[in-house]
Amino acid sequence: MSAQELRDKTPDQLRDELTSLKKEAFNLRFQQATGQIENTARMRQVRRDAARVKTILNEKAAAAATEA
Repeated sequence: MSAQELRDKTPDQLRDELTSLKKEAFNLRFQQATGQIENTARMRQVRRDAARVKTILNEKAAAAATEA
């Protein structure tokens, strides 16, 4: 998921996306602990996507604060 795609979304959509990424990361951690994980690179991708979403949310919050 690219940063440009995320910037086009609303803050509510970004929060929903962050929630789903956190759930996926949780499930991947359980799969890793039980030895059932198939794509170990997905964990890194999910973590980075979550960080990207948080960054965009902070940017939007800062922009809204400077406008007000």
